[in-house]
Amino acid sequence: MRAINKRNRETRLNKSPPLSTNPDGLLNLARLQLSPNRDSRPESATLDLVVIHGISLPAGKFGGAAISQLFLNQLDCSAKTNFAALNGLRVSAHLLIDRHGQLTQYVPFTERAWHAGQSSWQGRENCNDFALGIELEGSDEIAYTPAQYDRLVEVLALLITAYPGITARHITGHSMIAPGRKTDPGPAFNWPALRRRLAALGEYQAT
Repeated sequence: MRAINKRNRETRLNKSPPLSTNPDGLLNLARLQLSPNRDSRPESATLDLVVIHGISLPAGKFGGAAISQLFLNQLDCSAKTNFAALNGLRVSAHLLIDRHGQLTQYVPFTERAWHAGQSSWQGRENCNDFALGIELEGSDEIAYTPAQYDRLVEVLALLITAYPGITARHITGHSMIAPGRKTDPGPAFNWPALRRRLAALGEYQAT
């Protein structure tokens, strides 16, 4: 049964046209919902990092419109008690990959999304300036889906090709650039499997 499900998943992905990005930094296969929470990168910034996040709203619950509503400043923070802390929060990401592997783009790759917050990577502060943010619908303790990994690998391979500064070793997690403040994508995220799949594509480089 597992093999059949894998074949069905691969068949669905293979029916789609190849993933590509245009000069405006938009993916051809993503649903576009432009977030107001974006701005220009500093002119001196070089795009050379991808940050992987995990998100679910409410926590541990999947599906629904709450994530998009958050990124579009449309979330009713009075609807649930655990949304209260999000009131007035202005955040976004470049992409969301839902549990079925479907893509939503909120910010063009050519612009700065507000995803990293206070952060540092290899001694460089303010990762939003030089990073792309990819949200996976999920939580720290619940396994991400095979469809999400399939789509993530596809997106990362494209980004590595499209942006020379990004390599497989320039892919990190939110918890790694904001330790003590953030925990996502959490222990449920399978970093070794991701590295192996990128290596199989010839994308796991030493640089």
